[in-house]
Amino acid sequence: MPSIKSSRVVLDGEIRPATIMFGEGVVVDVGAGPADRDYGDKVIMSGLVDSHVHVNEPGRTDWEGFATATRAAAAGGTTTIVDMPLNSVPPTVSIQALAAKRYAAEGKISVDVAFWGGYIPGSESQIRGLAEQGVCGFKSFLVDSGVPEFPPVSVDELRDAMKTMATLGVPALVHGEEHSAFEEHKGDARSYGSYLASRPADSEARAVEVVAELSEQTGAAAHVLHVSSGDSVGVLARGPETLTGETCPHYLTFSSSEIPDGATQFKCSPPIREASHREALWEGLRKGTLAMVVSDHSPAPADLKELDSGSFESAWGGIASLQIRLPATWNGATERGFDPADLAEWLSAAPARLAGLDDRKGSIDVGKDADFVVWDPDGETDVRGIDLQHRHPITPYEGMRLRGRVLATILHGETICEDAAVTDGRGRMLARR
Repeated sequence: MPSIKSSRVVLDGEIRPATIMFGEGVVVDVGAGPADRDYGDKVIMSGLVDSHVHVNEPGRTDWEGFATATRAAAAGGTTTIVDMPLNSVPPTVSIQALAAKRYAAEGKISVDVAFWGGYIPGSESQIRGLAEQGVCGFKSFLVDSGVPEFPPVSVDELRDAMKTMATLGVPALVHGEEHSAFEEHKGDARSYGSYLASRPADSEARAVEVVAELSEQTGAAAHVLHVSSGDSVGVLARGPETLTGETCPHYLTFSSSEIPDGATQFKCSPPIREASHREALWEGLRKGTLAMVVSDHSPAPADLKELDSGSFESAWGGIASLQIRLPATWNGATERGFDPADLAEWLSAAPARLAGLDDRKGSIDVGKDADFVVWDPDGETDVRGIDLQHRHPITPYEGMRLRGRVLATILHGETICEDAAVTDGRGRMLARR
């Protein structure tokens, strides 16, 4: 029976020596003794789960696609992604659209893939059917999403939909910005300061307050996406137990003072804020107020990022970091006293729970999928866009040397990436438990 071992395996929130035996794609035993592959003192964790990935296929496959996105995931130690309902065309707001999404993914995926549904005005009648088809939950916006086929919902519409989601036991995912606090982008379109001022922290905190209230009123589990501000962390801390939140590596890594005017590779929504917000996010992770770190992987072609003009006003807002989520997070985590067990919770266990995949993903346990990432916490990852597997090589991490290096990715007991060489097409499509 195949087996791997290390002196540093993350099990039940602890790091200890272990030998893992697996067969027919699942973990059979966790114990001691020799193994087919001894990784010495390198860290073995459950394969990473990224619950916030925009694959954009079908419809905008020139932005990204299942083949390229899942190759990037495999290269970065991620064995499961959950695809967002936009920016594909059609968005995943109906059973027919979900079928189109699954058809587009067939035969192309290098890691396991599950799907979020979307809720937009007029699509409430589709919620129950999509849940029965196995989507992991439903995403909505209270502000313009950036694409016309996925319009925002009103607070009353979201409340009604969340009542249905509560009966189905699936979470509501909400983009954490509220438009009443937005400001006009004033001055030079290339000014990052002007862009930041146009989407202040208060716009995010107001949205989190709305979502917290709706979760309390309806009893539905609610999850705030890509939290960027300390203000929002404070609201989350006061919210009901049914409310959770996530953040992303770029909010944990960069600060607004480091972003030059015209550097649109840094544009995302909500924006990267001042260093004080960054530190509040780390503290939110330390206290458990923020549950996870996900990529919000959202690549786009160079012309949409306005790299030539440097216009923050018109550039597409999205950062692609699916492949480097582990070293980008570890780079800051190790400086702040966290250890690999913390990463296992943020990058694997918590996203699996949110998506309802924790019956098979997110931890190393007997009966769960034999998905593992082997990585060197003392190694280094030199980021070059041309080395990344996703469709477009645009990254704000260009030229950075990050601490931590993925050595191998194992999916269902088979090595799908070793020394950055990815084996294509071994993934499966998943449904919520």
